[in-house]
Amino acid sequence: MMESSGGPYLNTAAVASPVGVARLLQVAFGCTTFSLVAHQGGFSAAYGTFCMFVWCFCFAVTIFIITCEFTHLHSCLSISWGNFTAAFAMLATLMSITAAVIYSLYFAQFGCYSISCKVRDFRIAASVFAGLLFIAYAVEVFLTRAKPGQVTSYMATVSGLLKIVQAFVACIIFGALVNDNQYSNYVATQWCVAVYSFCFVVTVVVVAFNVTGRTAMLRCPFERFVVIYTFVAILMYVSAAVIWPVFCFDSKYGSPWRPYQCSQGKCPWDSQLVIAIFTYVNLVLYTVDLAYSQRIRFVSHL
Repeated sequence: MMESSGGPYLNTAAVASPVGVARLLQVAFGCTTFSLVAHQGGFSAAYGTFCMFVWCFCFAVTIFIITCEFTHLHSCLSISWGNFTAAFAMLATLMSITAAVIYSLYFAQFGCYSISCKVRDFRIAASVFAGLLFIAYAVEVFLTRAKPGQVTSYMATVSGLLKIVQAFVACIIFGALVNDNQYSNYVATQWCVAVYSFCFVVTVVVVAFNVTGRTAMLRCPFERFVVIYTFVAILMYVSAAVIWPVFCFDSKYGSPWRPYQCSQGKCPWDSQLVIAIFTYVNLVLYTVDLAYSQRIRFVSHL
């Protein structure tokens, strides 16, 4: 006579719950998107490669998450599963909307004057499904976010989700810095780059500690560390928000207007403007993060 080991081996809620349905839609939309692009839509250059990477990466990780939850395999992993899934859902939301916008802008078009109408149709369809993929990931973030009074993992809170957005915005800044080779001209702008790098690294460390469930390794309470770091990050970003525009757009150091001889897509002035805008974006994100960090309570092992 066989004895039960204490529960079913397969977790049907992993695919039957609202979050499970959202993940199944993510798999369907993601597979459809990169299949349309690979079959007839086509992609080229760094922009197209980035889009394909995003769709394939998100598809693979989502399959991994569904498999682990359906088979209870995640209980064998030495990570905080709730923090991992919440962090990935937010990251995938940001990456998928970026890929959807980039592919639509650079590849999709309504006319057939430079490509065949068949290729055009495939690209438009891929853009539509890329948008649906973003919506599916955004729905998961909405469904799994922390509710008032709910005991949940840190990465599902507003503060935790903001950490992912802050790191993503920093990546955009670093991408713009690649096209701006003039920041090394002044110590002040080098300080700004140091600010972006320091805050990005510490934010990634905060996320990594939560995902791996190692927050107890710190000698001080993790909640206090997060609040202190966020306050320091705000001060550092305030300095960058003041210094960067002065040394890039003041006529004494830089150019207040876009130079006429700058080529489209490779102009350092454009990159400097992007960096300035996203510096203020991250400053706002860190400020909102500080407001939420003082009020939340989380459980690192969920």
